Amino acid sequence: MNKETALVVFSGGQDSTTCLFWAMREFKKVYALSFIYGQKHRNEVELARHIADEAEVEFEVMDVSFIGKLGRNSLTDMSIPMDQEKPTDSFPNTFVPGRNLFFLSIAAVYAREKGINHIVTGVSQTDFSGYPDCRDAFIKSLNVTLNLAMDEQFVIHTPLMWIDKAQTWQLADELGVLELIRRETLTCYNGVQGDGCGHCPSCKLRKEGLDKYLEAKNKGIKL
Repeated sequence: MNKETALVVFSGGQDSTTCLFWAMREFKKVYALSFIYGQKHRNEVELARHIADEAEVEFEVMDVSFIGKLGRNSLTDMSIPMDQEKPTDSFPNTFVPGRNLFFLSIAAVYAREKGINHIVTGVSQTDFSGYPDCRDAFIKSLNVTLNLAMDEQFVIHTPLMWIDKAQTWQLADELGVLELIRRETLTCYNGVQGDGCGHCPSCKLRKEGLDKYLEAKNKGIKL
């Protein structure tokens, strides 16, 4: 296995793009893998391709549309109105069951074929919106499972796990890509590039983090 190479699970959103440039800083060679899973905001994949091309990162897309058909959620089912706020007694209906489980499992197989043992993903427990597959315990458990399943020594890196959205913007700024991420990524659940639609849960979280970071930066405060 090549310890100088990493594979980034790359959606073209704020978090995974930050992770892409983090990986480029930390590793000599970086690959990016994106997924089509039946998401309504599918144009994120083309934005991901563009960002990877500009960064001169080898990019590949896999169609795993079956994921969106396994469970009902508002990101893959047009008939379900999107939750605007997180429910108090359940997951938000933007939760796509099994998404990160499938993404990381497929990424591990892909990485194995490339001789890569470092996998990078942008999940965060600090801002995980109630999604159980963004938690540190899940990632650590899956890391062990993948190693056992393929008798390999994968290392799943989660640079954003313990930082919030404001600190993610700060990291992007430190990496020199804040404006790129602000203008060229797609985090919006309604498929609006850049600052997004402004009212879906993802856009609200993104804007709150950006406002908090810019305010701290203007005051000379490091978060």
